[in-house]
Amino acid sequence: MFNNKSIYARNKKDPDAIVYVDADGKLMRLTRADFASEKEFLQWKAWSDADYHVTEKEGHIYSDHTLSLHGLSDEAAAVQSPEAAIFEKQSEIECIQNRTILMKQFKNILTRKQFHRLWMLHVDGLTLTAIAIAEGVSEPSIFESVSSARKNIFKFLEKHPIKTPIFPR
Repeated sequence: MFNNKSIYARNKKDPDAIVYVDADGKLMRLTRADFASEKEFLQWKAWSDADYHVTEKEGHIYSDHTLSLHGLSDEAAAVQSPEAAIFEKQSEIECIQNRTILMKQFKNILTRKQFHRLWMLHVDGLTLTAIAIAEGVSEPSIFESVSSARKNIFKFLEKHPIKTPIFPR
């Protein structure tokens, strides 16, 4: 297959000239008539073919071992780099550690009942009514306990603002 953009292919295809690109980017030809002898032309023709071939091969080292993203779907091109995957995993681990520390701090400032009731409300997804029924107490007492727990948490967070992320980006 002939590549019109390849100077090596153009030079090889034209046996009666040395084809090159000048400083202005124009395609030029040196013919046999531009040399003092046939021997000199053949020597320079052989040298230019060999030199262009080496240059062409160097260019192929990159292109032969790469894949163009042109024409691929967005899903195929959206592969995460190994570095990004490691960074994301590390970030998730740090967020889990930060949440664990925060939970321990909340346990220290809340009563056991307050912590348990907040947990049932926000983690288990129970309603105040369901918690009251499960504990055998009135709904207003659950409401008071949860409200008091939230106030304690807000006071704590005012004094100790969260400086590190607790959820991954």
